[in-house]
Amino acid sequence: MKYLPELAHRSAPSIGGSGPPDRNQRLSIVIFLLPAAVLFFTFVLFPIIQAAYFSLFRWNGLGPLENYVALDNFKEMLQHAPFQKALQHNGIIIVLSLTVQLPLALALALLVRRNLPGRIVFRTIFFTPYIIAEAIVAVLWSFIFNPRFEASHFINSVLDTLLPFFDPGPWLGDPDKVLIAVFVVLTWKYFGLHMILYIAGLQGISREIEESASVDGATGWQTLWYITIPMLRRTIVTTVYLSVLGSIQQFDLVWLMTQGGPVNSSEVLATYMYRYGFVSFRLGYGAAVAIYLFIICLTFSLVYQRLFMRGDSLGGAT
Repeated sequence: MKYLPELAHRSAPSIGGSGPPDRNQRLSIVIFLLPAAVLFFTFVLFPIIQAAYFSLFRWNGLGPLENYVALDNFKEMLQHAPFQKALQHNGIIIVLSLTVQLPLALALALLVRRNLPGRIVFRTIFFTPYIIAEAIVAVLWSFIFNPRFEASHFINSVLDTLLPFFDPGPWLGDPDKVLIAVFVVLTWKYFGLHMILYIAGLQGISREIEESASVDGATGWQTLWYITIPMLRRTIVTTVYLSVLGSIQQFDLVWLMTQGGPVNSSEVLATYMYRYGFVSFRLGYGAAVAIYLFIICLTFSLVYQRLFMRGDSLGGAT
């Protein structure tokens, strides 16, 4: 018994290496993280810092940086009418994506997860557009919307029959229709990805919970609204995040199909940056647009993750 006080003051041995890492462990961590840190700084942080520096100059990409203009590029950008239209178009695409594209993907996910004959084939068909290169998609749909091809005449005939006030005309050449045409292509291209994410989330929801609700007298719509969708919250939050960021950064499809035209009717922030930065040889101004676009994406990511994505991950409720 006299040895008990002495034993009580002895530190217990660490179990499973729970103590702080020693010098060799710290060195190992640094060695393994160093290549990734170098790549991250070289290809992510350094270009951002360089673009921020270029945005302070009026520079055409040739010769040294001499014409320092401070924030004049940003002032000119915010006052430029085509930039304001591009910002508005990005907002329209975001709203349409959240109100049309994502609900459509969720509806199809709910449909193909049931015991539907051939559901694997339907999943493959719906997901296939996502794996097609954007350049191929842009060329394909440019042919479909071309007035000289029968596909365009067929689309206009169907819409003219369904919509009494529809005015047939060239989709990509009409300022009033071009943005709708671009959104149709974006929906066709990306809703399959969101559908697969929703299917993955639905598979994480126990069917016993929904069956118990049916036994208690809940209708199909009540089960969907009060049980399935709330338990699918994590996946919905993630798809909204991906959809908004994708809508803000969209470039390839818009540029290859319309180049932002006609008359800036389909201009978005990324095409505006490319047009007035690289095409016009105003790299300082284009860098300012890029920094503005980066700030929008970063602000949205931080605020959205802070409000909705803390501790969330893909999948249904646990």
